[in-house]
Amino acid sequence: MSDKQLSGMKIAALSVDGVEQVELLKPKKALEEAGAEVVVISEKPGEIQGFKHHDKADKIPVDLTFDKANPEEFDAVLLPGGALNADAIRIIPQAQEFVRKTDQAGKPIAVICHGPWLLVSSKLVKGRIITSWPTVQDDIRNAGGNWEDREVLRDRNWVSSRKPDDIPVFNREMIRLFAEGREKERKVA
Repeated sequence: MSDKQLSGMKIAALSVDGVEQVELLKPKKALEEAGAEVVVISEKPGEIQGFKHHDKADKIPVDLTFDKANPEEFDAVLLPGGALNADAIRIIPQAQEFVRKTDQAGKPIAVICHGPWLLVSSKLVKGRIITSWPTVQDDIRNAGGNWEDREVLRDRNWVSSRKPDDIPVFNREMIRLFAEGREKERKVA
């Protein structure tokens, strides 16, 4: 595969204040280096507050707000973690609808750490196999999902990882999944 294997793809990165900065910015950089356009979508315009665990980190620019974002215009979704981010975004109806429409269309979703909380609240995990930060496993199981403690896990159109230490393998598998999603779309078109 070429270095720009995701050229022309548009990826939605759904995040709010409290996002684990490294889980947004490192995958974003990897996707951009692979040729994708990554759009940070949030609840309010301006910037969101990144965190490094429990400490404030940098402000991250927001490109688009949920009320103006159309999931049909995106090829895939990135859901970074951070407990504060994931706990807040999971109750935003537009974020739930965004991931539901993305999943219904069979488009790829990459999720890490606490990020699966949005998928749980969107009622998407029943029957799915996923990994996450360990404290999220009960929520996943209670929602009918199957949780496994693995560095990275693929289940159909989803790829998931547990924590920042998993980012290198998460990025590799995310790019592979997104490229496969693109190939499927080309064959359908």
